[in-house]
Amino acid sequence: MKRLLLVLALGLGVQAQAAVPTPAQVKAAWQPSEAQLLDRHGVPVESVRIDMTARRQPWVALADISPALGRAVMQAEDQRFMEHGGIDLKAVGQAAWDNLFRVHGSQARLRGASTITMQLAGLLDPALAARAAGRNWRQKWDQALAARELEAGWSKQQILEAYLNLASFRGELQGIGAAARGLFGKAPSGLDTGESAILASLLRAPGASTRELARRACALAAELKAASSCATIEWQAEVALGRQGAAFKRPPAQVARLLMDGAAPQRVLRSTLDADLQRFAATTLRRHLAELAERNVGDGAVLVLDNDSGEILAYVANTGTGEVDGVAALRQAGSTLKPFLYELAIERGILHAASLLDDTPVDIPTVGGLYVPQNYDRRYHEVASVRTSLAGSLNIPAVRTLMLTGVERFHERLREVGLSSLTEAADFYGYSLALGSADVSLLELTNAYRTLANGGMQGSVTLRARGPDKRHRVLDQKAVFIVGDILSDRGARSVTFGLRNELATSFWSAVKTGTSKDMRDNWCVGYSDRYTVGVWVGNFDGRPMWDVSGVSGAAPVWRDVMDYLHRASPGRAPAVPAGLVRQNVAFTPAVEPPRSEWFVRGTETAAVTLLAPGQRQPKIVYPADSSLIALDPDIPEKLQRVRFTAQGERGLAWVLDGEKLDQARLAEGWAPVPGKHEVKLVGEDGRAVASARFEVRGGAQVVSTFSISSGGSSARSTPASGEYSGESER
Repeated sequence: MKRLLLVLALGLGVQAQAAVPTPAQVKAAWQPSEAQLLDRHGVPVESVRIDMTARRQPWVALADISPALGRAVMQAEDQRFMEHGGIDLKAVGQAAWDNLFRVHGSQARLRGASTITMQLAGLLDPALAARAAGRNWRQKWDQALAARELEAGWSKQQILEAYLNLASFRGELQGIGAAARGLFGKAPSGLDTGESAILASLLRAPGASTRELARRACALAAELKAASSCATIEWQAEVALGRQGAAFKRPPAQVARLLMDGAAPQRVLRSTLDADLQRFAATTLRRHLAELAERNVGDGAVLVLDNDSGEILAYVANTGTGEVDGVAALRQAGSTLKPFLYELAIERGILHAASLLDDTPVDIPTVGGLYVPQNYDRRYHEVASVRTSLAGSLNIPAVRTLMLTGVERFHERLREVGLSSLTEAADFYGYSLALGSADVSLLELTNAYRTLANGGMQGSVTLRARGPDKRHRVLDQKAVFIVGDILSDRGARSVTFGLRNELATSFWSAVKTGTSKDMRDNWCVGYSDRYTVGVWVGNFDGRPMWDVSGVSGAAPVWRDVMDYLHRASPGRAPAVPAGLVRQNVAFTPAVEPPRSEWFVRGTETAAVTLLAPGQRQPKIVYPADSSLIALDPDIPEKLQRVRFTAQGERGLAWVLDGEKLDQARLAEGWAPVPGKHEVKLVGEDGRAVASARFEVRGGAQVVSTFSISSGGSSARSTPASGEYSGESER
């Protein structure tokens, strides 16, 4: 040690040969262990860890570090830091003396003399870094020369700043940013004297036990004449080491992971998100889900799209409590697919907005049994116009519309608007597709509604800034306008939702809700002239909600987000495309009030007349063709009766298995007999104008769950794979 002291004393004027980096170079080379996701304005949104070797935060300027920490570090590591030129000769001499006359066998630690500058040299050059066996005299020499070089080119403030950022404090915590946050959950600027004493003590003994650390820190605090008591410091040390790293636990960085998927790790990721909107949407979702907790609702997701560019402005994948991405997850669509069904019917000229649709019970035979759609409230309106049916989300009119358009064509249309998750053939979904039996993602569904917002032009979405969105037409502009006009119509919506609800904004907007079978998924998707917003609430594990509809579930979040987007500029109604005309229309009988309605030119009409039942084309309503009726052995035979029903049956007779049925027997109801049967409607000439084949099975033959009421109502079956009970929102 004497030799080392002599060499250092003689070599103070020698300059190191290796080039010393500048402060700017050291700062530029510093890399946090996490990638930062920035919004469109450069504001941090979230982060994701990409370096598992150490935990590092962004570089912290000395001005942003508590002065208490600087004083504590200099007191513990280098008391003459502001006076020496890199090497503290007095400390070197004292260390040599103490180590030379250390009592043999003593457990006292060998005293060192490395200054903060010398330690920084070791942090900058791996060849000068400390080793478990200590440094030899040659390494000490090189470290001293490097320290002299640093002092020649750096200011004391730059040296202290770099040292505090590069030093390891405990475990994986490297740098004051990670140490302050990981141990105390705060920024370096907020450290008090006791916390600073603890951090300064960790520099020399990063692996110290809680007791040893508290002892060191208490002694250091006394040297600093700190107001903190030893008891307080002991408590702070225990809490700090107990929570080590806990402050870094955060919600999964869903967006950052999406941008990094398949790409080389980047330290900074710039996105199309708006940080303020992202925070507002997430906060709004969490608040509303807390209000719905008593109704067994725990999860949700929000997506906001810019209509023109397709840029994603907000992507709230969940409430921050799990790994599930609610924006990309597939869930049952419910009634959110109905706008595309009615658009198809209007586009093909099958219906117009004033067309009347049958809203009475219907049984549709399928391979797995009868498909029996029902309205949400189990009520029927007998007839309802397309405007009322879509705005009020009536189920039976939607199914009847699908029977007009065809399942295959509607399935193809949903694929055209970007719902790629419909991977099964159309027959798999069947007529339940009208009520949203298919699984879709919030991402694709919201972009499909963006297609409606853009007048039928389909485009893609993006999380990265890009040029103009390349869109192509998939929907007829005139039909899209009419659908949008219906979805914005509060009056037509009031049939189901009432005039006052969360769907009624103070500006023009078009919106649709949806609730899947058993209330497992609840949706609200809508658009203004500038934005399309989609919201889903439910439970990621599939548990059903309790008494939650589209208006009470997802709609409040949708409304709040839409209001936020238009807080400065209200949305405007779209321009009327060429080829549409406005026409006053009246209904006979007055099933709906007279109104002004939009029509595709050439389809307009001033009057819509509902034919009397006797004027309608004869049709057997029940039993439907290929029906399967099961007898229930637990119900008395006298209560099991089938009542044959038909439309346009005036002047026609019922014939069952070749035997004409008189009015008394029809009124009483037919007692079903196991076996296959055929029922017909025949005219006076004996020719059948309508017929239906059905089968009756006894209790032992039942293969599905059916029941027949005493009034002879329609058979009911448990839906098979592609079937759907038809429940949707009010």
